[in-house]
Amino acid sequence: QVQLVESGGGFVQAGGSLRLSCAASGSTFSIKDMGWYRQAPGKQRELVAIISSDDNTNYEDSVKGRFTISRDNAKNTVYLQMNSLKSEDTAVYLCKALIGSPSTRWIPYNYWGQGTQVTVSS
Repeated sequence: QVQLVESGGGFVQAGGSLRLSCAASGSTFSIKDMGWYRQAPGKQRELVAIISSDDNTNYEDSVKGRFTISRDNAKNTVYLQMNSLKSEDTAVYLCKALIGSPSTRWIPYNYWGQGTQVTVSS
């Protein structure tokens, strides 16, 4: 029953900013790591940023200094603040969360959101 829903994607000019949100919903669950991936046409899905349960973060090299991942545990939500956007950032952005729940006998399982489109024009 756990679901991840992304929001905040859209169209933006190069140099602009967007903030993506991903909220987990469902019955009782425990969220561990959360992260953002992206997939552009003709390219492999790649990790953009991850954040652990203790707020340790890691970023893909091309987004360092421009993107910031954060989480609000009270809201079961992870964010991706994207600044200084480039055309190369155009992709479908997907949220992933490592979650334990009764349905998996509390064994952490990777849940994926449906994705949100980010298009950067130049």
